[in-house]
Amino acid sequence: MSLNTSEQNILGEAPEFLLALEHVSRAAPLSKPVLILGERGTGKELFASRLHYLSTRWDQPLVKVNCAALTESILESELFGHEAGAFTGAATRHIGRFERANNGTLLLDELGTIPQRMQEKILRVIEYGEFERVGGSETIYVDVRIIGATNADLPQLAARNKFRIDLLDRLAFDVINVPPLRHRRSDIELLANHFAVSITSDLERSYFPGFTEAATIVLNQYNWPGNVRELKNAVERSVYRNTEPEQPVATIVLNPFESAYTLLDEVPATADDTDGATEDATATAAITLPCDLKENVRALERRSIEQALEAHQYHQGRTAQSLSLTYHQLRAYLKKHDIRTRPE
Repeated sequence: MSLNTSEQNILGEAPEFLLALEHVSRAAPLSKPVLILGERGTGKELFASRLHYLSTRWDQPLVKVNCAALTESILESELFGHEAGAFTGAATRHIGRFERANNGTLLLDELGTIPQRMQEKILRVIEYGEFERVGGSETIYVDVRIIGATNADLPQLAARNKFRIDLLDRLAFDVINVPPLRHRRSDIELLANHFAVSITSDLERSYFPGFTEAATIVLNQYNWPGNVRELKNAVERSVYRNTEPEQPVATIVLNPFESAYTLLDEVPATADDTDGATEDATATAAITLPCDLKENVRALERRSIEQALEAHQYHQGRTAQSLSLTYHQLRAYLKKHDIRTRPE
């Protein structure tokens, strides 16, 4: 199931995911505040967009602000605006997000990070629909539907006096929980293929050849703590790094910080290992002319890699080092020559 918004599609067919979407559809027609809760990377902002575009305010502004990205003073100015001369550098009047969202929807992302003084001002807007710009005395009236999104435990924050309980009560007219990816595993392949096709197009490649069975197993078995965002990054990274675009993606690069050098350092090769592998890798047979040079080179590459693998008990890190290759270069050669990576 998908929904076109101004940004991108919401994709998913898992029962838990469809229930969350149905919850959004029921809440959308109302103008009441809604909280969207979920772990990082689950797509809370897309759920907020769905709420807006299915509501009666769909043709009015949807304004977003990431509360965690701004200091308290800047956040106050961004939300409520300021008058010229309100503070140093305020040369002109600034219209805040509440005014810009009038008759529409305001998404307060990372809601749990808002300072308590700001929480009180937001509560007043929810209750009375009025506020004043920073440095101003004119009362501004607005009609704004507020959606809050967070991965924080707001009831726990309220119990510790870190979040106003009265603001929580007003915001939580309804609460929509976005399921983490590990609770909707049947959607992983659907999403992975969608992201892979998209990055393939960006790379101007003619088609996406799919994932190998081993890569698919990795996709399905990994726990995805970063959820859909992490899946998207891993898939796009893996497709981009695939050195043979016409072949299915065989390696899922989960950790971009794990370089080939890190892999090589896990089990360092001894001097004897390196010398032995070098001798095997450089051993060549006499050639007879005329010959097919390209075929001879391919045969030498294959024989060198097979001998080095056997010499190092099929440890790919040490094998790559013995051949003066990076781990990823060795993996490319293994795929190029269809060389087995473990003994028969």
